[in-house]
Amino acid sequence: MTDIAIAPEALKDTVATALGTHARQIELALGEVTVTVGATHYHEAMRTLQSAAGCKFEQLIDLCGVDYSTYGDGRWEGARFAVVVHLLSVSLNQRLRVRVFCADDEFPVIASVTDIWSAANWFEREAFDLYGIMFEGHADLRRILTDYGFIGHPFRKDFPLSGHVEMRYDAERQRVIYEPVTIEPREVTPRVIREDNYGGLH
Repeated sequence: MTDIAIAPEALKDTVATALGTHARQIELALGEVTVTVGATHYHEAMRTLQSAAGCKFEQLIDLCGVDYSTYGDGRWEGARFAVVVHLLSVSLNQRLRVRVFCADDEFPVIASVTDIWSAANWFEREAFDLYGIMFEGHADLRRILTDYGFIGHPFRKDFPLSGHVEMRYDAERQRVIYEPVTIEPREVTPRVIREDNYGGLH
């Protein structure tokens, strides 16, 4: 293991060489490298990043879903759903962020990378649960944070803040029951906005 991290500029060049045309975009910002790959070659690109000389990303340390539908105050024109992965090379002391967009907004599907990094298992289940992103090839893709009977995917930008179903204990039935939400949705405006002199501000 090396104690000296590779310079971000050098890592960017190394990743570009390793992935070739599979890398649609490589960005360097704030000392971090982000590579965007196409959905069709996502699994192949991840396999390359795990094994190629100069990459050697042995560990997947994070994977999450992203909903871009309201990104940039609604000016976003690309695909709605993406998966973002953070990789770590212990042997080369370097990190990389990988982003891949799902081709279909209505039914987002991407390949699972659990056969490359077993740590992706629960992360992919979380992205499925919260965003509805399907991971093709995942051996046990089911909800992990919400209840099995939960309706919808709560991290999607169009999911209602109050949800669809509420749960409560029914004393007569002596059990927990589920029923449609009875909370009336309302828009809450902070006092600092609705009151001109709130906090002595003028």
